[in-house]
Amino acid sequence: MQGDKKILYSAVQPTNNLTIGNYIGAVKNFVALQDEYSCVYAIANMHAITVRQTPADLRKNTLSLLALYLACGVDPQKCVLYLQSHVPAHAELAWVLNTFTYVGEMERMTQFKDKSAKHADNINMGLMDYPVLMAADILLYQTDVVPVGVDQRQHLEITRDIAVRFNNVYSPTFTVPEGIYMKVGAKIGDLLEPSKKMSKSSENQNGVVYLSDDRDTIMRKFKRAVTDSEACVRYDPENKPGVSNLLSIYSVFTGTSMEDCQKQFEGRGYGDFKLAVGEAVADRLAPIQAEQARLLADKAYLDSVLKDGAARASAMAGRTLSKVYKKIGFYQL
Repeated sequence: MQGDKKILYSAVQPTNNLTIGNYIGAVKNFVALQDEYSCVYAIANMHAITVRQTPADLRKNTLSLLALYLACGVDPQKCVLYLQSHVPAHAELAWVLNTFTYVGEMERMTQFKDKSAKHADNINMGLMDYPVLMAADILLYQTDVVPVGVDQRQHLEITRDIAVRFNNVYSPTFTVPEGIYMKVGAKIGDLLEPSKKMSKSSENQNGVVYLSDDRDTIMRKFKRAVTDSEACVRYDPENKPGVSNLLSIYSVFTGTSMEDCQKQFEGRGYGDFKLAVGEAVADRLAPIQAEQARLLADKAYLDSVLKDGAARASAMAGRTLSKVYKKIGFYQL
């Protein structure tokens, strides 16, 4: 990693298909950020098993996500790109950090409450302990900054609390990370329920555009997108959530400012508008999908990327873990 740049950490779970919301909020930013920061990007398969996974699907989705990263422009020469389970230090540090985390804090976490409600038959300790593993992910790499969405602020705050708590007891050990809050397109809404975040686990898939959707499917979904009765393309999230959501998507996928987007559709109907948004998304995803398919056919290359990433991530993580073990009094050979 380059010493003159701040270290940035981010991770995505290899579960289900990623949506255009995931692309805008995470993957697209990964590419933009890798020149500005020393980036560490993880495929978070350890987090994924807090909810039951089909093993074959988890393996398949892991390689699919890796290929997607690469197809979108994430460069393993510019960043550390690795699979979380390939670096045992994540689990090891999480155990230590558990002793600096209180049960009440975990019970209050919004995600624990939400997932417990959705998976009432499998409220496991991993589900509750998820934020501590996430704290270990971030703190292992002496991370300076973490890109976060509005719904992830709570996780970053508990990470900061744990780091400060440990530092206060044992002297400065962890860098206390700051959040980077992405403004443009940070929250993409469901096409049918724009007040709700577009989620890959949504029950109605017609409101969710997946990165794997073909052109016909993408166009069909955008044609059905909810707008309003005003017939005016204007950015006004409070009063026009559906139209504003579509404008956000169009702005990001075309690289056009919100002001110019509104001028472009001035006096035009919603039919034309939704068609243009769908075409912009389909045009951008087509080359990504083609490159992802090409990469998935070259498993040897994907394995080499993961092997190199694991070695580099392990070296960074090992330095922090060794420091932690020394501070807490573990006898080391």
